Amino acid sequence: MGKRAAGSRAKGRRKIRVGVFGVRRGTSFIGIAPSVGMELVAICDAWEEGLKRAGEQFHVATYTDYEKFLEHDMDAVVLANYFHEHAPFAIKALAAGKHVMSECAACGTLGEGVALARAVEKSGKIYMFAENVPYTNYNQEMRRLYAKGAIGEFLYGEGEYVHPDPPEVKMGRSPGYNHWRNWLPAPYYCTHSMAPVMYITDTRPVKVNGFAIPYDFDDPTLTMTVERRDTASVIMCRMDTGAVVKSIQWELRGPGLYTRIHGNRGLMENCRQGDKQRVRLWREPWEKPKGAPVEMVYTPDFPIHHDKALRTGHWGADFFTSFHFAEAIRKGEPPYLDVYRGIDMSIVGILAWRSILNDSVTVEVPDFRKESVRRKYARDDWTPDPARKRPGQPPSSILGEIKPTRKAIEFSRKVWRKGGYMGK
Repeated sequence: MGKRAAGSRAKGRRKIRVGVFGVRRGTSFIGIAPSVGMELVAICDAWEEGLKRAGEQFHVATYTDYEKFLEHDMDAVVLANYFHEHAPFAIKALAAGKHVMSECAACGTLGEGVALARAVEKSGKIYMFAENVPYTNYNQEMRRLYAKGAIGEFLYGEGEYVHPDPPEVKMGRSPGYNHWRNWLPAPYYCTHSMAPVMYITDTRPVKVNGFAIPYDFDDPTLTMTVERRDTASVIMCRMDTGAVVKSIQWELRGPGLYTRIHGNRGLMENCRQGDKQRVRLWREPWEKPKGAPVEMVYTPDFPIHHDKALRTGHWGADFFTSFHFAEAIRKGEPPYLDVYRGIDMSIVGILAWRSILNDSVTVEVPDFRKESVRRKYARDDWTPDPARKRPGQPPSSILGEIKPTRKAIEFSRKVWRKGGYMGK
């Protein structure tokens, strides 16, 4: 028994060998890996110029072929590829015996969600959904406050991810006419707004109603690009506790990343003015604890590894996805953001789009923890992806197929060429 325990401790201390798929976003994970006990051993990307540069910078093996990449001697794979393509690559990595951390979204269709849940269960490997917004300092603090009963029982929440940009910035980030950012319907990009509320309150959505703010033909940040989706969307969710959540996502004016939680004994949110990493906690005068102020506004530290986190991206939140992934592998236990929560957060956007295209009717959110439920959706490949276009597939805008002007296409190509992308 003593030898076995010592061996387990030694195994726990060994660095986790990890490969990264996708060098653009993937570089953020590469920089964090050593601080959480992971060792980068390989990277993969079809973008040969960027791959070569990253390989020389980090002195690791490089692959343009994902199948060959999976043959490399490593324990885990980080998927930092395109938004709508994570599930198929995750399934292949799990089948190859690798642990997986996947960027958002977890799946691009409901059928992919079913296949992903089954693949994780079959593999016995760790799957971590790398949604970073729950791990900002203020969202971690609000999770702590809620757990200790600071605002009572959850009644209503709001999550907001609003990210406007000028045309040249948007096209620089979205090289190619069919880059996913240019056609993805507005509600699909919902995990940044839904995830914090779900993480803080430990609830899941069971019903969804979606609403679209249509494509604005008077907005040059749309009309001078090749984007064919709507300006933004609002999703209303009924949670499994009966609470209601409003989620707002994408390109309204006035950028914001906000979380607001109403309980039956108080309110908490991050601030909209000044230091937006601050938490505001409010309790009514007749209900607050004796001697406590009615209102508290403060900037919380991260609960652990504060200094390490501050040296990483997205206000320190990027550190914690990698940290919890590594910890889950060492312990052999699923992380909080496991495959099921990742799927829940991701399919809310898909189902909201179905709702929007059907006059905002209520759509139920299936629970893919249950095989009896999964069977109904296993063949559901409903998607606006241009690469999978066929009769019956949805458009990218509530207005139908948006056709960018020749001027917008020429401008976009000019931006792409400047960034080194020579495609169409």
